[in-house]
Amino acid sequence: MQASSLRDMASVSLTVCSSDTPRSEAWRKAQGTGLATSRQGRVIPFTIVEGPEAWNAARYRDSQEYVYALSAADVAELDAAVAGVAGRDLKEVTQADFPLPTLGAKLTAMREEVRTGRGFQLIRGVPVERYTRAQAMAAYWGIGTYWGKAQSNNKQGHLIGHIRDIGHDPAQATTRLYATHEAQPYHNDSSDQVALLCLHIAKEGGLSSWSSSIAVHNEIVRRRPDLARVLAGPWFMDRKGEVPEGKQGYFELPVFNYFEGYLSVNYSDNYYKLSQRFPEVPRLTPAHYEAMALFNELARADELRLDCYLQPGDIQLLNNHTCLHTRGAFVDYPEPERRRHLLRLWVAPPVDRPLPACYAELYGSVHVGDRGSIRCPGYEPHIALDPE
Repeated sequence: MQASSLRDMASVSLTVCSSDTPRSEAWRKAQGTGLATSRQGRVIPFTIVEGPEAWNAARYRDSQEYVYALSAADVAELDAAVAGVAGRDLKEVTQADFPLPTLGAKLTAMREEVRTGRGFQLIRGVPVERYTRAQAMAAYWGIGTYWGKAQSNNKQGHLIGHIRDIGHDPAQATTRLYATHEAQPYHNDSSDQVALLCLHIAKEGGLSSWSSSIAVHNEIVRRRPDLARVLAGPWFMDRKGEVPEGKQGYFELPVFNYFEGYLSVNYSDNYYKLSQRFPEVPRLTPAHYEAMALFNELARADELRLDCYLQPGDIQLLNNHTCLHTRGAFVDYPEPERRRHLLRLWVAPPVDRPLPACYAELYGSVHVGDRGSIRCPGYEPHIALDPE
């Protein structure tokens, strides 16, 4: 979908809190490196990938084209659809059960922009302040049916994840940081697309940031082609105790995956380091650590990073193959009902890029429309109103 068509949906406003630091001399020099280029759908390994997904911060810092504010008519459609599924088991609710006569087409267009365009979208104005928790989750689930099939977020089988500090110890090997107040490093989630709906903000902190993993790839190819090859080689990830039946507590998946003309990037440095607790996993080399340091430096660089404090009613939708995201540490309100709380959907769109077989270790499958899920022994997909 073209960005202009999203702009036509409604007038929008958002201040994106990105640094305005001028580009460094080293950065400018790196851009002048003469290298071959390619585009998604015909990517040549270790070349510069061109296209809307290879964006930089300057392209969007002062732009509103990736923001869509729900109109009064949109909200009225959402209200009616939420009322229509009251009392139903949400996991049984389909798109046909949740009619959005005009908003639905816009949501589908946004999914396609995220899938084939820049890779990210922000929606504003879901009326969570007047919805009950059950209504907010119904609205979110119904919106998600226009993006694809929701997948299990964790070993409990949550189809809608709760991003909230529930007292888990971040120092424990099996703790996933979304259940704490600690900062999360740059990473991708284990699905084709990930959506986050903000219900409550923190007292302090909790900044959301995201970058183009394709732009990070391009800079590494320009500056350190030797490290690009390291990133396309073997990397081992820890499962943090969420182990599917018949699998080990770790698996192998490269960071840079060139497959059938596409570049898909998967990165989570804390998972690589944690896998070293298994003696049979090959040791990380100095080149691995150097590659991680450069990758992190680029992902958080002023030139590549966008920042935003998500507000109640905001939904952020990201392409996990072409975008990285992170969250800053935060301080919560003492009252339980005011604590920072986001809802997460892992979505498998009905149409998407091919992925190499190694992704089945992370996604449970590489079949389009039904991949990107944590499926552990005894798990039962369900939707819980509160964290469990």
